[in-house]
Amino acid sequence: MKVAVFSAKQYDRASFDKVNAGRHQLDYFEPHLDSATAPLAHGHDAVCVFVNDRLDSAVLDALASDGVRLVALRCAGFNNVDLAAARRLGITVARVPAYSPHAVAEHTVALILALNRKLHRAYNRVREGNFALEGLLGFDLNGRTAGIVGTGKIGAVAARILHGFGCTVLAFDPYPAESCRALGVRYVALDELLGASDIITLHCPLTPENHHLINADALEKMKQGAMLINTSRGGLLDTRAVIAALKSGKLGHLGLDVYEEESELFFEDLSGTILRDDIFTRLLTFPNVIITGHQGFFTREALDNIARTTMENITQFEATGSSPNAVGVS
Repeated sequence: MKVAVFSAKQYDRASFDKVNAGRHQLDYFEPHLDSATAPLAHGHDAVCVFVNDRLDSAVLDALASDGVRLVALRCAGFNNVDLAAARRLGITVARVPAYSPHAVAEHTVALILALNRKLHRAYNRVREGNFALEGLLGFDLNGRTAGIVGTGKIGAVAARILHGFGCTVLAFDPYPAESCRALGVRYVALDELLGASDIITLHCPLTPENHHLINADALEKMKQGAMLINTSRGGLLDTRAVIAALKSGKLGHLGLDVYEEESELFFEDLSGTILRDDIFTRLLTFPNVIITGHQGFFTREALDNIARTTMENITQFEATGSSPNAVGVS
């Protein structure tokens, strides 16, 4: 198949070329896929896209008119795709349901540790010859309560890691995982989790129902000085409400690997420009906030698994017209 690969970085080319081994024609394009760049897919059977590519109804209409029959997502989430429009147009959407849950879960815990022990501040102090400890006081994770929202593959790994630190682990998920219950994880209502947890970490997909799951009301229910981590999807947080909670001290620490308006920022080198997103810029002013640029997935193992599963999805679709990882519409 001829595949147009959008948002392509050098690491994408390396991993996909290694796995593809000449089976399919892969044409790489650096821009994101949107209505302006959709014509680049002309003459291709499929598009391969990432989290910040936009596949709304207009884009999918344009792709379908150019003969595209498959959208191969090289990620687990699919909130950037209008699935109803895809089905109407007869376009199959396939994803990578699990590439490395360990990568994202470990990055989550890295953010927790860095925020708690203020490693970002300590690193800068020592480089300037300042070895004072004032302002760097942390707390033991052992004995603290960690709340996990979403115990799919990533959330379950995060639960095991935090359990290993000696945390009491609470969870909220409509579909409890028996592996978590076997660890002693206790499933509770979301409000109880928010009120009882010292650390709250989000590991659920973004849906219309949980957009801004963490809003002003949810923040008010949290413990004073709680830590909030989001390595899932930016739209789960009402960022303005989070900033207000940071300013008041209600929220004690914030770790983000995602941001609800990240498509204009992440995966690009903007170091020579002025950031125009005032909300994001405000987040950067807080000493108790650490933001990484959607790198939670970024390990060698994850990239290999993403490329392998994506190419299998494409090959299966070429052979059978379907994929075992196709995303349905409820």
